[in-house]
Amino acid sequence: MIAGNGRFPLLALQTARREGHDVVVVAIEGEAAPEVAQHASSLHWINIGQLGKLIDILKREQISEVMMAGQVKHVSIFSSLTPDWRLFKLLMSLKEKNTAALIGGIQKVLHEEGIELVDSTRLLKLFLAPEGVLTERKPDKEEEADIAYGRRIAAVLASVDIGQSVAISEKACVAAEAMEGTDAMLRRAATLTNGRPLRLVKASHGRAHLLFDVPVAGLATVEAMIETRTTAMAIDAGRTLLLDREEMLKRANDARLTIVAYPSMEPPEV
Repeated sequence: MIAGNGRFPLLALQTARREGHDVVVVAIEGEAAPEVAQHASSLHWINIGQLGKLIDILKREQISEVMMAGQVKHVSIFSSLTPDWRLFKLLMSLKEKNTAALIGGIQKVLHEEGIELVDSTRLLKLFLAPEGVLTERKPDKEEEADIAYGRRIAAVLASVDIGQSVAISEKACVAAEAMEGTDAMLRRAATLTNGRPLRLVKASHGRAHLLFDVPVAGLATVEAMIETRTTAMAIDAGRTLLLDREEMLKRANDARLTIVAYPSMEPPEV
């Protein structure tokens, strides 16, 4: 496992241990939590630019399959990246420098070394959002209209690797997520609406696989919604991880929020 930040790696490792699997963890410095050591059969730390070291570790450990779990802050990729020669060579070969292109390039390099990236949700299928209304309250007509509009916008942005979330108010896109993350995007949107309620729409990328960059929502997301007067959240069913689901939904219900998981949609032509 290549471990980034958040609870995603810890939950995956805990599941692996319950199922009797031993997992070699390659943890990203400045991103992964120290607690991953408690659940790893073997632990190695690398910085974000050490592709060559990553490959050396995986080969030394005789690894043929690796999953990515947890986020690496997009800002870190661009502001803190000091590539080794292997990553530098890859970067020079990329036509685009976005996250999807970079990880896709890493996937190709690993494949050439006999190492395959696998579904990052392999150990967390039970955490994927089921389809339907997940809270006690259903969206009202205004929220449904904002969500329908926002899903079209979010699908386009996700498909071109700009961001996974948009903030909508009165069928207008108030803010789109870029590198700052969903919660920061909501706070920015709240400064622009003069107190009008927001709706959060998160979209998964249009790609068929879930090898990386899987949308995540949890208790922190709900707290940010409450803070910013965001009354509704729409997510993609089967393609969004819900962390601390029971506590998250209880908090949402207490605040009279609505959360709905829809079938993922193909991005419309623009």
